Amino acid sequence: MTEDRTGEMNTLLVGLDAACLPILQPLFDDGALPTLHRIFSSGVSASLESQIPPWTASAWPSLYTGMNPGKHGVFDFLTFDGYEWTVINGSHIRERTLWELLDYHGYSSVVVNTPVTHPCRSFDGALIPGYTAPENPKCHPVGILDDVRAAIGEYQIYPRDPSPEDPTASERYCELIRMRGAAFKYLVDRFDPDFGFIQFQQTDTVFHERPGDLDSVRDIYVEVDRQLESILDAYQPRNVLVVSDHGIGEYNGYDFRVNEYLRQHGFVKTVNGGKGMPTWATVRDSKLMAGIESESVEPTMAAKVMQLVARTGLTSQRLGTVIRKLGLEEFVTSRISAEIISAGTQQVDFERSLAYMRSRTELGIRINLQGREPNGVVSEAEFESVQQALINLFRSATDPDGTPVFDEVAPRDVYFYGPRSDDAVDIVLVPRDFDHFLSAMLADEIFDDPTEPWNHKLHGIVAAIGENIDTEVTLENAHLFDIAPTVLATFGLEADTQMDGSALPFVESVGTMAYPPLDAAEISKTTDSHVEERLANLGYIE
Repeated sequence: MTEDRTGEMNTLLVGLDAACLPILQPLFDDGALPTLHRIFSSGVSASLESQIPPWTASAWPSLYTGMNPGKHGVFDFLTFDGYEWTVINGSHIRERTLWELLDYHGYSSVVVNTPVTHPCRSFDGALIPGYTAPENPKCHPVGILDDVRAAIGEYQIYPRDPSPEDPTASERYCELIRMRGAAFKYLVDRFDPDFGFIQFQQTDTVFHERPGDLDSVRDIYVEVDRQLESILDAYQPRNVLVVSDHGIGEYNGYDFRVNEYLRQHGFVKTVNGGKGMPTWATVRDSKLMAGIESESVEPTMAAKVMQLVARTGLTSQRLGTVIRKLGLEEFVTSRISAEIISAGTQQVDFERSLAYMRSRTELGIRINLQGREPNGVVSEAEFESVQQALINLFRSATDPDGTPVFDEVAPRDVYFYGPRSDDAVDIVLVPRDFDHFLSAMLADEIFDDPTEPWNHKLHGIVAAIGENIDTEVTLENAHLFDIAPTVLATFGLEADTQMDGSALPFVESVGTMAYPPLDAAEISKTTDSHVEERLANLGYIE
């Protein structure tokens, strides 16, 4: 057990969404990030392999539980009940988090801005949730967000949306970063925690909202470095870990439209202007107010009219082809809401299809299995043969340059194992070098230019320094699942026997123990349409 020194933080965990060495190294070389550079150069650091899928909503829960999604239960930004969907939240995390495990051993924590932590569960300390929470979330303890705002001023989870031409865009991101730092310091002063966890989301958001704007990227990282310096100076934690959930980089491949590929090979059936694939783009409109449940949002009259028009065969895809030929795409899309465009699209008809991609960030295909899906069409006897046929089909896919589209096409149990793995896709698709953008949308062509020029890569970073850190070790093959057992080891605590990772070699491992299962009575649910709007705007939801 770590020696007790009341008033000192034992371990600080700093989360930098999408951070990776190709982004950090030029900033280190320029001297722009002295605090982060000192941790990386004086401590131990390495590439950190993410999970599949390497996206925020699933990867952070894997990091702070030490388990794959088949155990903790979050595979994507969306969760599905048959053909219906909603945005995931903290109630879908079905395993104990780092701060709950520490609470079990009598240690307190302060957690700020960590994704998928709303609604909060009770523990010794304080938590302000991050990504996928509503803009005014319920925090732990109740009322703490009001106290934070009274102490530091404004506190937001999401930035005020800057336009692409807005010269103050980076300042709006940096404003959020300062809020994170101020809130964290207020809570540390008030709760005197043994463990601190602060996460910065804007290091990822900027690449989705302002791709290629490296000046804004620099501004954001410089502000993160300032906040980290302030925290380290104020509290001098004994151990510091800096981690990311995945990397980021330019996409030089193609859009690969998975459902279009399936349609052209007879697996997907479609419908014009009907319900079909969930029309999650409809939640992008700014008229949706925070707090309105996604299931209750009704289409506007204009959207209903567009659905009727689409049923005649004049779909948004066909109109889009004409508009692009006339050079009017930007003009039209800036003036017609995504709800209307989505209402008129040709969509996947889930109920009649053999298999389909539900959400692009799931990175896979779900088979419409009888007895599992409400209107399944593939019998259990046919399942394995259909699964293998799909695996063979996607393994044979090549891009217009003749190169395989995928590094791996595999049954789900290669990546997901545990009591909740049945909620996962049946076939996992791993794009080649994460250089192709997988889309669930339908169009006339299977391939197109990348929808987003920058997107996620498989490798992030880990760096560590401190009293319990051996900086002389060589760190290789570090994985996202290793972070939770590593943090526990800095406290001299055992990892959970259910964890899929193990303590990294720069700390002394103390083995494993079986922790009590999570009390289901603590789990609650919430939805918020503003969250769906943010995810759509960032390109996570099509």
